[in-house]
Amino acid sequence: MRFLFVHQSFPAQYAHMVAHLASRPEHDVVFITAGKGEDIPGVRRVMYRPPELKRDGAHHFVREFDHAIHRAEAIASVARSLKNLGFQPDIIIGHHGWGELLNLDSVFPGVPLLGYFEFYYGLEGRDIGFDPEFPMPEEVSLLIRCKNAVNLQALEGPGLGQTPTRFQRDTYPRWAREKLTLLDEGVDLEQYRPDPSIRQRPFQLGDITIASYEKLVTYAARNLEPYRGFHSLMRALPALMKARPDCQVILMGQEDVSYGLPPAGGGTWRQTMLKELKGKLDLSRIHFVGWLEREQMVRVLQRSDAHIYLTYPFVLSWSLREAMAVGCPLVASDTAPVQEYLTHEETALMVPFLKPEAIGEAVLRLLESRSLAERLSHNVRQRAEKLLDMKQYLAQYEALVCRMTGREVL
Repeated sequence: MRFLFVHQSFPAQYAHMVAHLASRPEHDVVFITAGKGEDIPGVRRVMYRPPELKRDGAHHFVREFDHAIHRAEAIASVARSLKNLGFQPDIIIGHHGWGELLNLDSVFPGVPLLGYFEFYYGLEGRDIGFDPEFPMPEEVSLLIRCKNAVNLQALEGPGLGQTPTRFQRDTYPRWAREKLTLLDEGVDLEQYRPDPSIRQRPFQLGDITIASYEKLVTYAARNLEPYRGFHSLMRALPALMKARPDCQVILMGQEDVSYGLPPAGGGTWRQTMLKELKGKLDLSRIHFVGWLEREQMVRVLQRSDAHIYLTYPFVLSWSLREAMAVGCPLVASDTAPVQEYLTHEETALMVPFLKPEAIGEAVLRLLESRSLAERLSHNVRQRAEKLLDMKQYLAQYEALVCRMTGREVL
């Protein structure tokens, strides 16, 4: 089969799928992208130049949609060049978030299209208004509705969709859900696996050394920001570190903003929280390490005595799935979609996102009870094996592609 993948980043959500398909010589895999990730053998990458986001002309509520339309035109132009060179895909697969797929049905009419639908914005029951520390101004409600412009165009267009959690699927209107297939995203369970032996010797990460007798608390997010509970985590640390002088903390994440807004006073959320908590933290035991390479992140998770995952009711992070596969003893927010993956006292200690004291107390429980930590670690690894097995995910993905293209097997 001939596959056309489209995503501004490379390989993004499709890393395992495109590698799986490209490993078979009977498939031709082309990927249109603006990303510069490492090459994948057998995948032909075709670059496009993203248009500049224009700050004038359109109302600022619809600039995102205007930008998406320009992206759609840029992708369509590249796709026409591929078509003129003789490439005719059997299926098109990509992410709807940035408008890149919106014009491809005109370039390749009748070709099945499988789009990734990640989140449908709303004013209730989701991220907006969840955190009272950051109230939504009344005038922003129209902006939130405008953010669904690409979603709505994609839902009204041809093709089907995939989404990774029930919560994310159910953010979409009822009339749209029949178009969406739930596919739990898999994890490489061989790479992300427990390694109990790592605690038998000092752990080294750059110039950071964690002695074998010390406790390690970990946290990971693409960016250190409120959507992923960074502010709640930081406020939990003073009492936790006072109670456990043998505890060290490694925080993995960059310092931009992926979701929400930057601090009102400028700077980064790290700077903001360190200023708020000045004099209350032992900074010699708190390590901001940025975003790590995969192998390093796996080792940090394997060494973790308590891993904290917090999120608004929003898109679920890959880092939670990876921590589950490693068998981290988990403290996690009792927010959707986390509740789909974890059960309190069975696979994790679930805590209120907005209560730092509860977060700290749950971490202390794990640090002080090896039996509890080992039980949760064992159970969450089993849960990952049942729900997140990569082979199972790829098989389900192939079955969906076969259904859409009328093939019996790929």
